[in-house]
Amino acid sequence: MNSIAKDRTLASRTYLKAVVADGGGVRVSTSLLLLDTVAAIGFAAGLAGGVVAVPEGVVVMAPWVLLASASAIARGAFSMLATRVGASGAYRAKTWLRRRIVDAALHRTPGSDATTGTLMSAAVDEVDAIDGYVSRFLPARMAASIAPLIVLGATAVASPIAATILVATFFPFLAAMVLAGGAAADASRRQFIALARLSGLFADRIGALPIVLVFRAEEREAAALGDAAEDLARRTMRVLRVAFLSSGALEFFAALSVALVAVCAGFNLLGLLPFPVPEKLDLGRAFFVLALAPEFYAPMRRLAAAYHDRQAAETATERLAAVERDKGTRSSVEPVWCDAAPSIRFDSVTIRYAEQDSAAVSGVSFEARPGMIVALVGPSGSGKSSLLHLLLGLAPLSEGSVTIGTPPSLQGRGAGVGRLPHVRTAVTQADQPTPNPSLPGRGAADAGTVLDLSKIGSIAPIAAWMGQSPLILPGTIGSNIALADPSASVERIAEVARTAGLSPMLLARGGLDAAIDARGSGLSGGERRRIALARALLKPAPVLLLDEPTAHLDAASEAHLIDAIARACVGRTTIIATHSARLAAIADIVIDLGERP
Repeated sequence: MNSIAKDRTLASRTYLKAVVADGGGVRVSTSLLLLDTVAAIGFAAGLAGGVVAVPEGVVVMAPWVLLASASAIARGAFSMLATRVGASGAYRAKTWLRRRIVDAALHRTPGSDATTGTLMSAAVDEVDAIDGYVSRFLPARMAASIAPLIVLGATAVASPIAATILVATFFPFLAAMVLAGGAAADASRRQFIALARLSGLFADRIGALPIVLVFRAEEREAAALGDAAEDLARRTMRVLRVAFLSSGALEFFAALSVALVAVCAGFNLLGLLPFPVPEKLDLGRAFFVLALAPEFYAPMRRLAAAYHDRQAAETATERLAAVERDKGTRSSVEPVWCDAAPSIRFDSVTIRYAEQDSAAVSGVSFEARPGMIVALVGPSGSGKSSLLHLLLGLAPLSEGSVTIGTPPSLQGRGAGVGRLPHVRTAVTQADQPTPNPSLPGRGAADAGTVLDLSKIGSIAPIAAWMGQSPLILPGTIGSNIALADPSASVERIAEVARTAGLSPMLLARGGLDAAIDARGSGLSGGERRRIALARALLKPAPVLLLDEPTAHLDAASEAHLIDAIARACVGRTTIIATHSARLAAIADIVIDLGERP
Protein backbone atom coordinates (compact mmCIF):
# COMPACT_ATOMS: atom_id res chain seq x y z
CA MET A 1 0.00 0.00 0.00
CA ASN A 2 2.88 2.36 0.84
CA SER A 3 4.55 1.66 -2.52
CA ILE A 4 1.26 2.42 -4.30
CA ALA A 5 0.94 5.70 -2.43
CA LYS A 6 4.54 6.59 -3.25
CA ASP A 7 4.04 5.83 -6.93
CA ARG A 8 0.86 7.89 -6.92
CA THR A 9 2.61 10.82 -5.25
CA LEU A 10 5.54 10.60 -7.66
CA ALA A 11 3.17 10.60 -10.64
CA SER A 12 1.24 13.61 -9.34
CA ARG A 13 4.47 15.55 -8.71
CA THR A 14 5.66 14.76 -12.24
CA TYR A 15 2.35 16.03 -13.58
CA LEU A 16 2.66 19.20 -11.48
CA LYS A 17 6.11 19.84 -12.89
CA ALA A 18 4.67 19.66 -16.38
CA VAL A 19 1.93 22.14 -15.42
CA VAL A 20 4.48 24.75 -14.22
CA ALA A 21 7.22 23.81 -16.68
CA ASP A 22 7.92 27.41 -17.73
CA GLY A 23 8.47 28.49 -14.12
CA GLY A 24 8.80 32.18 -15.09
CA GLY A 25 6.36 33.50 -12.53
CA VAL A 26 7.74 31.22 -9.81
CA ARG A 27 11.32 32.41 -10.34
CA VAL A 28 10.34 36.07 -10.31
CA SER A 29 8.20 35.61 -7.20
CA THR A 30 11.05 33.77 -5.47
CA SER A 31 13.48 36.56 -6.35
CA LEU A 32 11.11 39.10 -4.81
CA LEU A 33 10.88 37.04 -1.60
CA LEU A 34 14.67 36.92 -1.42
CA LEU A 35 14.80 40.70 -1.88
CA ASP A 36 12.34 40.91 1.01
CA THR A 37 14.86 39.01 3.13
CA VAL A 38 17.64 41.41 2.11
CA ALA A 39 15.38 44.32 2.99
CA ALA A 40 14.75 42.68 6.40
CA ILE A 41 18.50 42.76 7.05
CA GLY A 42 18.53 46.45 6.10
CA PHE A 43 15.62 47.12 8.45
CA ALA A 44 17.38 45.32 11.33
CA ALA A 45 20.56 47.30 10.67
CA GLY A 46 18.68 50.61 10.54
CA LEU A 47 16.82 49.78 13.75
CA ALA A 48 20.01 48.80 15.57
CA GLY A 49 21.90 51.84 14.31
CA GLY A 50 19.06 54.15 15.28
CA VAL A 51 18.91 52.75 18.82
CA VAL A 52 22.66 53.18 19.27
CA ALA A 53 22.50 56.75 17.89
CA VAL A 54 19.71 57.92 20.21
CA PRO A 55 22.09 59.58 22.70
CA GLU A 56 23.91 61.35 19.85
CA GLY A 57 20.90 63.24 18.58
CA VAL A 58 18.61 63.46 15.58
CA VAL A 59 21.33 64.30 13.05
CA VAL A 60 23.19 61.04 13.72
CA MET A 61 19.95 59.05 13.93
CA ALA A 62 18.55 60.36 10.63
CA PRO A 63 20.50 58.08 8.23
CA TRP A 64 19.61 55.00 10.26
CA VAL A 65 15.96 55.98 10.49
CA LEU A 66 15.97 56.60 6.74
CA LEU A 67 17.51 53.12 6.18
CA ALA A 68 14.93 51.48 8.42
CA SER A 69 12.05 53.37 6.75
CA ALA A 70 13.26 52.60 3.22
CA SER A 71 13.76 48.94 4.13
CA ALA A 72 10.27 48.72 5.63
CA ILE A 73 8.72 50.27 2.52
CA ALA A 74 10.79 47.97 0.30
CA ARG A 75 9.63 44.93 2.28
CA GLY A 76 6.02 45.87 1.79
CA ALA A 77 6.58 46.48 -1.93
CA PHE A 78 8.47 43.22 -2.46
CA SER A 79 5.87 41.23 -0.56
CA MET A 80 3.01 42.78 -2.56
CA LEU A 81 4.80 42.25 -5.88
CA ALA A 82 5.62 38.64 -4.99
CA THR A 83 1.95 38.00 -4.26
CA ARG A 84 0.84 39.61 -7.51
CA VAL A 85 3.44 37.85 -9.65
CA GLY A 86 2.58 34.53 -8.00
CA ALA A 87 -1.13 35.07 -8.61
CA SER A 88 -0.47 36.00 -12.24
CA GLY A 89 1.65 32.88 -12.76
CA ALA A 90 -1.04 30.74 -11.13
CA TYR A 91 -3.68 32.27 -13.40
CA ARG A 92 -1.66 31.40 -16.50
CA ALA A 93 -1.02 27.87 -15.27
CA LYS A 94 -4.71 27.34 -14.43
CA THR A 95 -5.86 28.71 -17.77
CA TRP A 96 -3.49 26.42 -19.65
CA LEU A 97 -4.43 23.40 -17.55
CA ARG A 98 -8.17 24.09 -17.67
CA ARG A 99 -8.03 24.16 -21.48
CA ARG A 100 -6.32 20.77 -21.45
CA ILE A 101 -8.84 19.28 -19.02
CA VAL A 102 -11.86 20.62 -20.92
CA ASP A 103 -10.38 19.29 -24.16
CA ALA A 104 -9.79 15.90 -22.55
CA ALA A 105 -13.32 15.87 -21.12
CA LEU A 106 -14.82 16.65 -24.52
CA HIS A 107 -12.72 13.99 -26.27
CA ARG A 108 -12.69 11.27 -23.62
CA THR A 109 -12.44 7.63 -24.58
CA PRO A 110 -15.78 6.08 -25.58
CA GLY A 111 -17.31 4.13 -22.70
CA SER A 112 -15.66 6.27 -20.03
CA ASP A 113 -17.40 6.05 -16.64
CA ALA A 114 -16.73 9.70 -15.73
CA THR A 115 -19.91 11.59 -14.92
CA THR A 116 -20.74 15.16 -15.84
CA GLY A 117 -20.41 16.16 -12.20
CA THR A 118 -16.90 14.71 -11.80
CA LEU A 119 -15.74 16.31 -15.04
CA MET A 120 -17.16 19.68 -13.94
CA SER A 121 -15.44 19.31 -10.59
CA ALA A 122 -12.15 18.49 -12.34
CA ALA A 123 -12.36 21.46 -14.70
CA VAL A 124 -13.34 23.94 -11.97
CA ASP A 125 -12.47 22.92 -8.40
CA GLU A 126 -9.49 20.66 -9.03
CA VAL A 127 -7.83 23.02 -11.47
CA ASP A 128 -8.32 25.82 -8.94
CA ALA A 129 -6.51 23.67 -6.37
CA ILE A 130 -3.16 24.35 -8.06
CA ASP A 131 -3.54 28.09 -7.46
CA GLY A 132 -1.91 28.08 -4.03
CA TYR A 133 0.74 25.60 -5.17
CA VAL A 134 1.95 27.88 -7.95
CA SER A 135 1.40 31.26 -6.30
CA ARG A 136 2.50 30.45 -2.73
CA PHE A 137 4.11 27.05 -2.19
CA LEU A 138 6.66 26.96 -5.02
CA PRO A 139 8.05 30.46 -4.35
CA ALA A 140 8.06 29.75 -0.60
CA ARG A 141 9.90 26.45 -1.08
CA MET A 142 12.59 27.96 -3.28
CA ALA A 143 12.98 30.99 -1.01
CA ALA A 144 13.17 28.76 2.10
CA SER A 145 16.23 27.03 0.69
CA ILE A 146 18.17 30.30 0.24
CA ALA A 147 16.78 33.03 2.50
CA PRO A 148 17.79 31.41 5.85
CA LEU A 149 21.38 31.18 4.60
CA ILE A 150 21.37 34.90 3.80
CA VAL A 151 20.07 35.73 7.28
CA LEU A 152 22.51 33.28 8.87
CA GLY A 153 25.44 34.90 7.03
CA ALA A 154 24.43 38.41 8.17
CA THR A 155 23.96 37.14 11.76
CA ALA A 156 27.35 35.39 11.75
CA VAL A 157 29.08 38.65 10.79
CA ALA A 158 27.60 40.35 13.84
CA SER A 159 27.66 37.41 16.28
CA PRO A 160 29.00 33.91 15.52
CA ILE A 161 27.48 32.69 18.80
CA ALA A 162 23.98 33.86 17.77
CA ALA A 163 24.47 32.19 14.37
CA THR A 164 25.45 28.95 16.13
CA ILE A 165 22.27 29.09 18.24
CA LEU A 166 20.17 29.53 15.10
CA VAL A 167 21.82 26.52 13.43
CA ALA A 168 21.42 24.37 16.56
CA THR A 169 17.71 25.13 16.90
CA PHE A 170 17.10 24.76 13.19
CA PHE A 171 17.25 20.96 13.20
CA PRO A 172 14.44 20.41 15.76
CA PHE A 173 12.41 22.98 13.80
CA LEU A 174 13.06 21.06 10.58
CA ALA A 175 12.15 17.75 12.23
CA ALA A 176 8.88 19.25 13.47
CA MET A 177 8.10 20.43 9.92
CA VAL A 178 8.74 16.97 8.46
CA LEU A 179 6.58 15.25 11.08
CA ALA A 180 3.80 17.80 10.69
CA GLY A 181 3.91 17.47 6.90
CA GLY A 182 3.68 13.69 7.06
CA ALA A 183 0.76 13.85 9.47
CA ALA A 184 -1.07 16.44 7.37
CA ALA A 185 -0.51 14.74 3.99
CA ASP A 186 -2.97 11.87 4.38
CA ALA A 187 -5.60 13.97 6.17
CA SER A 188 -5.38 16.65 3.49
CA ARG A 189 -5.64 14.09 0.71
CA ARG A 190 -8.77 12.55 2.20
CA GLN A 191 -10.31 15.97 2.77
CA PHE A 192 -9.78 17.05 -0.82
CA ILE A 193 -11.16 13.77 -2.19
CA ALA A 194 -14.25 14.28 -0.02
CA LEU A 195 -14.60 17.82 -1.40
CA ALA A 196 -14.34 16.58 -5.00
CA ARG A 197 -16.89 13.84 -4.28
CA LEU A 198 -19.35 16.36 -2.82
CA SER A 199 -18.88 18.76 -5.76
CA GLY A 200 -19.45 16.02 -8.33
CA LEU A 201 -22.47 14.65 -6.47
CA PHE A 202 -24.04 18.09 -6.16
CA ALA A 203 -23.51 18.89 -9.87
CA ASP A 204 -25.01 15.56 -10.93
CA ARG A 205 -28.07 16.04 -8.72
CA ILE A 206 -28.65 19.56 -10.01
CA GLY A 207 -28.61 18.18 -13.55
CA ALA A 208 -31.10 15.48 -12.58
CA LEU A 209 -33.29 17.81 -10.50
CA PRO A 210 -36.45 17.41 -12.63
CA ILE A 211 -36.25 13.61 -12.28
CA VAL A 212 -35.61 13.92 -8.54
CA LEU A 213 -38.69 16.11 -8.18
CA VAL A 214 -40.90 13.88 -10.35
CA PHE A 215 -40.09 10.79 -8.29
CA ARG A 216 -40.23 12.70 -5.00
CA ALA A 217 -36.71 11.75 -4.08
CA GLU A 218 -35.87 15.15 -2.62
CA GLU A 219 -35.44 13.91 0.94
CA ARG A 220 -33.34 10.93 -0.06
CA GLU A 221 -31.01 12.98 -2.27
CA ALA A 222 -30.83 15.77 0.30
CA ALA A 223 -29.83 13.19 2.90
CA ALA A 224 -27.13 11.82 0.58
CA LEU A 225 -25.77 15.33 0.02
CA GLY A 226 -25.95 15.98 3.75
CA ASP A 227 -23.95 12.82 4.50
CA ALA A 228 -21.31 13.84 1.95
CA ALA A 229 -21.15 17.35 3.43
CA GLU A 230 -20.87 15.95 6.96
CA ASP A 231 -18.05 13.64 5.86
CA LEU A 232 -16.26 16.62 4.33
CA ALA A 233 -16.74 18.63 7.54
CA ARG A 234 -15.24 15.82 9.65
CA ARG A 235 -12.22 15.50 7.36
CA THR A 236 -11.77 19.28 7.29
CA MET A 237 -11.71 19.38 11.11
CA ARG A 238 -9.04 16.66 11.12
CA VAL A 239 -6.92 18.75 8.77
CA LEU A 240 -7.42 21.82 10.96
CA ARG A 241 -6.43 19.89 14.08
CA VAL A 242 -3.25 18.66 12.45
CA ALA A 243 -2.54 22.17 11.13
CA PHE A 244 -3.05 23.65 14.61
CA LEU A 245 -0.71 21.15 16.26
CA SER A 246 1.94 21.51 13.57
CA SER A 247 1.84 25.32 13.62
CA GLY A 248 2.03 25.22 17.42
CA ALA A 249 5.16 23.03 17.28
CA LEU A 250 6.79 25.26 14.68
CA GLU A 251 6.02 28.43 16.62
CA PHE A 252 7.43 26.84 19.78
CA PHE A 253 10.81 26.10 18.23
CA ALA A 254 10.95 29.47 16.48
CA ALA A 255 10.13 31.30 19.72
CA LEU A 256 12.64 29.16 21.61
CA SER A 257 15.37 30.08 19.13
CA VAL A 258 14.63 33.80 19.34
CA ALA A 259 14.49 33.59 23.15
CA LEU A 260 17.86 31.85 23.31
CA VAL A 261 19.41 34.48 21.03
CA ALA A 262 17.88 37.26 23.19
CA VAL A 263 19.14 35.71 26.46
CA CYS A 264 22.61 35.09 25.06
CA ALA A 265 22.89 38.57 23.56
CA GLY A 266 21.58 40.25 26.71
CA PHE A 267 23.84 38.38 29.15
CA ASN A 268 26.81 38.84 26.77
CA LEU A 269 26.12 42.57 26.62
CA LEU A 270 25.99 42.74 30.42
CA GLY A 271 28.97 40.43 30.86
CA LEU A 272 26.93 37.99 32.95
CA LEU A 273 27.31 34.81 30.90
CA PRO A 274 28.16 31.87 33.21
CA PHE A 275 30.68 30.54 30.69
CA PRO A 276 33.38 32.18 28.59
CA VAL A 277 32.64 33.05 24.94
CA PRO A 278 35.05 34.24 22.25
CA GLU A 279 33.13 37.47 21.56
CA LYS A 280 32.00 40.60 23.30
CA LEU A 281 28.84 42.22 21.88
CA ASP A 282 28.09 45.90 21.87
CA LEU A 283 24.57 47.36 21.90
CA GLY A 284 24.39 47.77 18.13
CA ARG A 285 25.38 44.19 17.28
CA ALA A 286 23.23 42.76 20.08
CA PHE A 287 20.19 44.69 18.87
CA PHE A 288 20.94 43.71 15.26
CA VAL A 289 21.03 39.93 15.89
CA LEU A 290 17.98 40.17 18.13
CA ALA A 291 15.99 41.99 15.42
CA LEU A 292 17.22 39.58 12.74
CA ALA A 293 16.64 36.28 14.58
CA PRO A 294 12.89 36.01 13.73
CA GLU A 295 13.74 36.49 10.04
CA PHE A 296 15.75 33.27 10.06
CA TYR A 297 12.55 31.27 10.54
CA ALA A 298 10.20 33.51 8.54
CA PRO A 299 10.79 31.69 5.19
CA MET A 300 10.27 28.30 6.86
CA ARG A 301 7.07 29.47 8.52
CA ARG A 302 5.87 30.81 5.17
CA LEU A 303 6.59 27.41 3.64
CA ALA A 304 4.75 25.59 6.44
CA ALA A 305 1.71 27.85 5.95
CA ALA A 306 1.63 26.95 2.24
CA TYR A 307 2.19 23.22 2.74
CA HIS A 308 -1.53 22.48 2.60
CA ASP A 309 -1.56 24.02 -0.89
CA ARG A 310 0.92 21.39 -1.99
CA GLN A 311 -1.18 18.55 -0.62
CA ALA A 312 -4.32 19.87 -2.28
CA ALA A 313 -2.52 20.30 -5.60
CA GLU A 314 -1.01 16.81 -5.56
CA THR A 315 -4.35 15.23 -4.75
CA ALA A 316 -6.08 17.27 -7.45
CA THR A 317 -3.50 16.40 -10.09
CA GLU A 318 -4.03 12.69 -9.48
CA ARG A 319 -7.62 13.15 -10.63
CA LEU A 320 -6.69 15.60 -13.40
CA ALA A 321 -4.11 13.19 -14.78
CA ALA A 322 -6.77 10.46 -14.79
CA VAL A 323 -9.05 12.72 -16.89
CA GLU A 324 -6.24 13.30 -19.38
CA ARG A 325 -5.37 9.60 -19.49
CA ASP A 326 -9.01 8.96 -20.36
CA LYS A 327 -8.74 11.23 -23.39
CA GLY A 328 -9.19 9.45 -26.70
CA THR A 329 -6.52 9.71 -29.35
CA ARG A 330 -7.20 12.34 -31.97
CA SER A 331 -6.50 11.43 -35.54
CA SER A 332 -4.70 13.68 -37.96
CA VAL A 333 -7.59 14.76 -40.17
CA GLU A 334 -8.13 17.96 -42.06
CA PRO A 335 -11.45 19.53 -43.13
CA VAL A 336 -12.35 19.34 -46.81
CA TRP A 337 -15.51 20.75 -48.38
CA CYS A 338 -17.78 18.86 -50.75
CA ASP A 339 -21.43 18.92 -51.79
CA ALA A 340 -22.39 15.24 -51.57
CA ALA A 341 -23.79 12.93 -48.94
CA PRO A 342 -21.40 10.08 -48.05
CA SER A 343 -21.98 6.36 -47.83
CA ILE A 344 -21.68 4.73 -44.39
CA ARG A 345 -20.99 1.00 -44.16
CA PHE A 346 -21.05 -1.18 -41.03
CA ASP A 347 -19.27 -4.55 -41.28
CA SER A 348 -19.76 -7.01 -38.38
CA VAL A 349 -19.71 -4.18 -35.85
CA THR A 350 -19.54 -5.07 -32.15
CA ILE A 351 -19.73 -2.50 -29.35
CA ARG A 352 -18.73 -3.53 -25.85
CA TYR A 353 -18.49 -0.92 -23.12
CA ALA A 354 -15.82 -1.11 -20.43
CA GLU A 355 -16.70 -3.30 -17.45
CA GLN A 356 -19.76 -4.72 -19.27
CA ASP A 357 -20.12 -8.50 -19.42
CA SER A 358 -22.11 -8.54 -22.65
CA ALA A 359 -21.86 -6.52 -25.84
CA ALA A 360 -24.32 -3.69 -26.43
CA VAL A 361 -24.21 -4.50 -30.15
CA SER A 362 -22.84 -7.63 -31.78
CA GLY A 363 -22.16 -8.44 -35.45
CA VAL A 364 -24.21 -5.67 -37.06
CA SER A 365 -23.76 -5.15 -40.82
CA PHE A 366 -25.60 -2.76 -43.11
CA GLU A 367 -24.92 0.08 -45.52
CA ALA A 368 -26.43 3.53 -45.81
CA ARG A 369 -25.79 4.66 -49.37
CA PRO A 370 -25.53 8.36 -50.24
CA GLY A 371 -28.82 10.17 -49.69
CA MET A 372 -30.58 7.11 -48.19
CA ILE A 373 -32.61 6.96 -44.99
CA VAL A 374 -31.85 3.95 -42.76
CA ALA A 375 -34.09 3.22 -39.78
CA LEU A 376 -32.74 1.21 -36.86
CA VAL A 377 -35.59 -0.47 -35.01
CA GLY A 378 -35.74 -2.94 -32.16
CA PRO A 379 -36.52 -3.17 -28.46
CA SER A 380 -34.87 -0.98 -25.85
CA GLY A 381 -31.34 -2.16 -25.20
CA SER A 382 -30.84 -3.61 -28.66
CA GLY A 383 -28.09 -1.08 -29.42
CA LYS A 384 -29.79 1.49 -31.66
CA SER A 385 -28.41 4.50 -29.82
CA SER A 386 -25.01 2.84 -29.42
CA LEU A 387 -24.59 2.61 -33.19
CA LEU A 388 -25.26 6.34 -33.54
CA HIS A 389 -22.92 7.09 -30.64
CA LEU A 390 -20.25 5.01 -32.36
CA LEU A 391 -20.33 7.33 -35.37
CA LEU A 392 -19.91 10.33 -33.06
CA GLY A 393 -16.99 8.79 -31.16
CA LEU A 394 -19.05 8.27 -28.00
CA ALA A 395 -19.04 4.46 -28.04
CA PRO A 396 -16.11 2.05 -28.51
CA LEU A 397 -15.69 0.00 -31.69
CA SER A 398 -14.74 -3.39 -30.24
CA GLU A 399 -14.87 -5.49 -33.40
CA GLY A 400 -15.63 -5.02 -37.09
CA SER A 401 -15.27 -1.87 -39.13
CA VAL A 402 -17.14 1.24 -40.21
CA THR A 403 -16.18 3.02 -43.43
CA ILE A 404 -17.29 6.37 -44.77
CA GLY A 405 -16.83 7.58 -48.32
CA THR A 406 -18.03 10.14 -50.88
CA PRO A 407 -17.48 9.56 -54.62
CA PRO A 408 -16.47 12.66 -56.60
CA SER A 409 -19.17 12.01 -59.21
CA LEU A 410 -21.84 12.70 -56.56
CA GLN A 411 -20.37 16.07 -55.64
CA GLY A 412 -22.63 18.92 -56.59
CA ARG A 413 -25.75 16.71 -56.52
CA GLY A 414 -26.81 17.22 -52.89
CA ALA A 415 -30.38 18.38 -53.14
CA GLY A 416 -30.54 21.68 -51.36
CA VAL A 417 -27.89 20.78 -48.81
CA GLY A 418 -25.36 23.39 -49.89
CA ARG A 419 -21.64 23.24 -49.18
CA LEU A 420 -21.01 20.38 -46.81
CA PRO A 421 -17.92 19.61 -44.71
CA HIS A 422 -16.05 16.36 -45.21
CA VAL A 423 -12.91 14.96 -43.65
CA ARG A 424 -10.01 13.00 -45.05
CA THR A 425 -6.70 11.82 -43.74
CA ALA A 426 -3.61 13.76 -44.70
CA VAL A 427 -2.74 12.57 -48.21
CA THR A 428 0.62 10.83 -48.51
CA GLN A 429 2.20 8.61 -51.13
CA ALA A 430 1.13 5.55 -49.15
CA ASP A 431 -2.34 6.87 -48.36
CA GLN A 432 -4.23 7.15 -51.63
CA PRO A 433 -8.04 7.12 -51.99
CA THR A 434 -9.50 3.62 -52.00
CA PRO A 435 -12.20 2.61 -54.49
CA ASN A 436 -15.57 2.51 -52.76
CA PRO A 437 -16.87 -1.07 -53.10
CA SER A 438 -20.39 0.02 -52.12
CA LEU A 439 -20.92 1.81 -55.43
CA PRO A 440 -21.38 -0.73 -58.24
CA GLY A 441 -20.15 0.19 -61.70
CA ARG A 442 -17.63 2.78 -60.54
CA GLY A 443 -13.97 2.20 -61.26
CA ALA A 444 -10.91 3.33 -59.36
CA ALA A 445 -10.65 6.52 -61.36
CA ASP A 446 -14.18 7.45 -60.28
CA ALA A 447 -13.78 6.45 -56.64
CA GLY A 448 -13.70 8.95 -53.82
CA THR A 449 -12.04 8.91 -50.45
CA VAL A 450 -12.98 5.99 -48.19
CA LEU A 451 -12.21 6.43 -44.52
CA ASP A 452 -12.04 3.95 -41.69
CA LEU A 453 -13.89 5.26 -38.61
CA SER A 454 -11.31 3.67 -36.31
CA LYS A 455 -8.71 6.03 -37.81
CA ILE A 456 -10.67 9.27 -37.81
CA GLY A 457 -12.48 8.60 -34.50
CA SER A 458 -15.72 10.42 -35.30
CA ILE A 459 -17.81 11.82 -38.13
CA ALA A 460 -19.06 14.66 -35.92
CA PRO A 461 -17.61 17.34 -38.27
CA ILE A 462 -19.90 16.16 -41.09
CA ALA A 463 -22.92 15.11 -39.02
CA ALA A 464 -25.97 16.91 -37.65
CA TRP A 465 -27.33 15.35 -34.46
CA MET A 466 -30.76 15.20 -32.85
CA GLY A 467 -30.80 13.26 -29.57
CA GLN A 468 -33.51 11.86 -27.32
CA SER A 469 -33.28 14.75 -24.85
CA PRO A 470 -32.84 18.01 -26.80
CA LEU A 471 -30.57 20.54 -25.11
CA ILE A 472 -32.34 23.80 -24.25
CA LEU A 473 -30.22 26.72 -23.01
CA PRO A 474 -31.39 29.99 -21.44
CA GLY A 475 -31.82 32.60 -24.17
CA THR A 476 -34.16 32.86 -27.13
CA ILE A 477 -35.64 30.31 -29.50
CA GLY A 478 -33.42 31.70 -32.24
CA SER A 479 -30.23 31.44 -30.17
CA ASN A 480 -31.06 27.83 -29.29
CA ILE A 481 -31.43 26.95 -32.97
CA ALA A 482 -28.25 28.90 -33.81
CA LEU A 483 -26.13 26.65 -31.58
CA ALA A 484 -25.50 24.57 -34.70
CA ASP A 485 -24.12 27.56 -36.62
CA PRO A 486 -23.61 30.80 -34.63
CA SER A 487 -22.74 32.66 -37.85
CA ALA A 488 -26.07 31.85 -39.53
CA SER A 489 -28.23 34.76 -40.63
CA VAL A 490 -31.65 35.44 -39.15
CA GLU A 491 -33.21 34.58 -42.49
CA ARG A 492 -31.51 31.18 -42.55
CA ILE A 493 -32.60 30.44 -38.97
CA ALA A 494 -36.18 31.40 -39.82
CA GLU A 495 -36.06 29.14 -42.90
CA VAL A 496 -34.99 26.03 -40.96
CA ALA A 497 -37.53 26.86 -38.23
CA ARG A 498 -40.31 26.81 -40.85
CA THR A 499 -38.96 23.56 -42.35
CA ALA A 500 -38.98 21.98 -38.88
CA GLY A 501 -42.63 22.99 -38.41
CA LEU A 502 -42.06 25.67 -35.76
CA SER A 503 -44.20 28.36 -37.44
CA PRO A 504 -47.30 27.91 -35.19
CA MET A 505 -45.19 28.04 -32.03
CA LEU A 506 -43.25 31.10 -33.22
CA LEU A 507 -46.50 32.85 -34.08
CA ALA A 508 -47.91 32.12 -30.62
CA ARG A 509 -44.74 33.10 -28.73
CA GLY A 510 -43.72 36.17 -30.68
CA GLY A 511 -41.06 34.91 -33.05
CA LEU A 512 -37.45 33.80 -32.81
CA ASP A 513 -36.67 36.41 -30.17
CA ALA A 514 -39.06 34.84 -27.66
CA ALA A 515 -37.17 34.18 -24.43
CA ILE A 516 -36.92 30.70 -22.91
CA ASP A 517 -35.15 29.54 -19.76
CA ALA A 518 -33.14 26.40 -19.06
CA ARG A 519 -36.36 24.52 -18.24
CA GLY A 520 -37.82 25.32 -21.64
CA SER A 521 -40.40 27.91 -20.49
CA GLY A 522 -43.32 25.58 -21.03
CA LEU A 523 -42.17 24.07 -24.32
CA SER A 524 -43.93 20.82 -25.14
CA GLY A 525 -42.03 17.68 -26.02
CA GLY A 526 -42.88 18.15 -29.69
CA GLU A 527 -41.71 21.77 -29.65
CA ARG A 528 -38.41 20.80 -28.04
CA ARG A 529 -37.85 18.17 -30.73
CA ARG A 530 -38.71 20.62 -33.49
CA ILE A 531 -36.14 23.07 -32.10
CA ALA A 532 -33.59 20.23 -32.09
CA LEU A 533 -34.55 19.31 -35.65
CA ALA A 534 -34.21 22.94 -36.78
CA ARG A 535 -30.80 23.01 -35.12
CA ALA A 536 -29.77 19.88 -37.04
CA LEU A 537 -31.07 21.40 -40.28
CA LEU A 538 -29.09 24.58 -39.71
CA LYS A 539 -25.79 22.73 -39.72
CA PRO A 540 -24.65 22.27 -43.34
CA ALA A 541 -23.87 18.62 -42.79
CA PRO A 542 -24.33 15.75 -45.29
CA VAL A 543 -25.10 13.23 -42.54
CA LEU A 544 -28.16 13.38 -40.28
CA LEU A 545 -28.29 11.22 -37.14
CA LEU A 546 -31.60 11.09 -35.25
CA ASP A 547 -32.09 9.24 -31.96
CA GLU A 548 -35.77 8.59 -31.11
CA PRO A 549 -36.91 11.94 -32.55
CA THR A 550 -40.64 11.16 -32.13
CA ALA A 551 -40.56 9.46 -28.72
CA HIS A 552 -43.36 10.33 -26.27
CA LEU A 553 -45.35 12.37 -28.79
CA ASP A 554 -49.06 12.03 -29.48
CA ALA A 555 -50.17 10.77 -32.88
CA ALA A 556 -50.86 14.21 -34.37
CA SER A 557 -47.55 15.69 -33.17
CA GLU A 558 -45.69 12.61 -34.39
CA ALA A 559 -47.25 12.87 -37.85
CA HIS A 560 -46.30 16.55 -38.20
CA LEU A 561 -42.74 15.90 -37.00
CA ILE A 562 -42.30 12.93 -39.37
CA ASP A 563 -43.26 15.20 -42.27
CA ALA A 564 -40.63 17.71 -41.15
CA ILE A 565 -38.02 14.96 -40.78
CA ALA A 566 -38.77 13.62 -44.27
CA ARG A 567 -38.11 17.08 -45.69
CA ALA A 568 -34.93 17.42 -43.63
CA CYS A 569 -33.51 14.13 -44.93
CA VAL A 570 -33.51 15.18 -48.59
CA GLY A 571 -29.95 15.12 -49.94
CA ARG A 572 -28.50 13.71 -46.72
CA THR A 573 -27.40 10.27 -45.62
CA THR A 574 -29.70 9.70 -42.64
CA ILE A 575 -29.67 7.08 -39.88
CA ILE A 576 -32.62 7.09 -37.48
CA ALA A 577 -32.95 5.07 -34.27
CA THR A 578 -36.64 4.70 -33.50
CA HIS A 579 -39.43 2.60 -32.00
CA SER A 580 -41.98 4.25 -34.28
CA ALA A 581 -43.30 2.17 -37.17
CA ARG A 582 -44.68 5.35 -38.79
CA LEU A 583 -41.23 6.99 -38.75
CA ALA A 584 -39.54 3.81 -39.96
CA ALA A 585 -41.96 3.79 -42.92
CA ILE A 586 -40.18 6.78 -44.52
CA ALA A 587 -36.86 4.89 -44.54
CA ASP A 588 -35.31 3.28 -47.60
CA ILE A 589 -33.89 0.48 -45.45
CA VAL A 590 -35.12 -0.80 -42.07
CA ILE A 591 -32.62 -2.68 -39.88
CA ASP A 592 -34.34 -4.68 -37.14
CA LEU A 593 -31.75 -5.16 -34.39
CA GLY A 594 -34.20 -7.27 -32.42
CA GLU A 595 -34.04 -10.07 -35.01
CA ARG A 596 -30.29 -10.65 -34.62
CA PRO A 597 -29.36 -14.12 -33.30
